[in-house]
Amino acid sequence: MNGTSWADQWDNSGDSAKGGRIGSGAVVRSSGSGATSNTTKYKEKMGQGLDKTKAVASSGFKKLKTGSAIGFRWVKDKYHKTTHKQ
Repeated sequence: MNGTSWADQWDNSGDSAKGGRIGSGAVVRSSGSGATSNTTKYKEKMGQGLDKTKAVASSGFKKLKTGSAIGFRWVKDKYHKTTHKQ
């Protein structure tokens, strides 16, 4: 990699160290340590939220998998009973 980030490659402004353009011309400037602490807090909260979402999705998938297996087994048993009458 040549040391530039994806955002720097697509930055159309001449001053990439101070900020860049977003959308229809809004200029974003980094504002020091206040923005960093807010960003850190936001990332921390997002990480916690994503952990919770991942746990719920995993639990839901396990329930879906178990329910599907039981359902398929029930259908298989019903099919087996109707085709193998003696």
